[in-house]
Amino acid sequence: MTSHSHAEAIRQLGRGLGPDVLERCRALYAPEQEPLAARVPVRSADCAYGSDPRHRLDLYGGDRRGDPVPVVLFVHGGGFLKGDKAADGWPNAAVGRWAAEQGWLGAVMNYRLAPEHVWPAGGEDVLAALDWLAAHAAEWGGDARRIVVLGTSAGAVHAAAAMQLRPDLAVRGLVLLSGLYGYTPPDPRDLLYYGAAELYPARMPRAAVEATALPLLLACAEFDPPRFQAEFLGLMQARLDRHGSLPRTHFASGHNHYTMAMHLGTADRRLAEEVAGFVAQCCA
Repeated sequence: MTSHSHAEAIRQLGRGLGPDVLERCRALYAPEQEPLAARVPVRSADCAYGSDPRHRLDLYGGDRRGDPVPVVLFVHGGGFLKGDKAADGWPNAAVGRWAAEQGWLGAVMNYRLAPEHVWPAGGEDVLAALDWLAAHAAEWGGDARRIVVLGTSAGAVHAAAAMQLRPDLAVRGLVLLSGLYGYTPPDPRDLLYYGAAELYPARMPRAAVEATALPLLLACAEFDPPRFQAEFLGLMQARLDRHGSLPRTHFASGHNHYTMAMHLGTADRRLAEEVAGFVAQCCA
């Protein structure tokens, strides 16, 4: 569980975003994540899934000697403008390492960033990474027929956009952590990726995520900014209205927007167990 000291420190940070908050969150979890980084080295770094320098992914775990294992593709956050898979660090690579420790093949991808690359580049890159995994996962012990995509923040948006661009997306399920789907007005920085404000509603993946028959795990943090909480509730209500039931969900008490994905692989196993159960169910 989240230690009292971690939960209190996160509460004191409030709901704000920014480099200072991010660095303080990293400092909280470094003592637990750095041993994981040492224990689970990257198996193959900078696999090129496309022609752009950002079209790279890293692989963790997998074993060709046994039966093929599920594949978890992690798509990092960064507000459309920044972020890195960080094979030589841990904040994003930790998700791939955690996946490897579950016995899966973990893949952690980079994607093209705004403002140089605009909508729908992120969704296109998720599709390209999935196509690469479909062709190559078996080489690393992964089962290309059992892929789950896990995205956080902007990464959740890009994962949802992959469904928007390819409605018959060949994955077993999606885990969307603190994403934006189109239920709230854009932030000015979002328009660096989406373009003019009048284009924003049609370019958001709201309709695709509402309609999909793919299994979903939706999550939100207690100290997420209000906009992300409103997006979570908007999608939940829309799914209930359309399908007559709620998707699988997780409310990460004691966490904020950054620590949502950052704490996977630590002693706080609530989200980890929820994701592991979801992957097991989807890939059975």
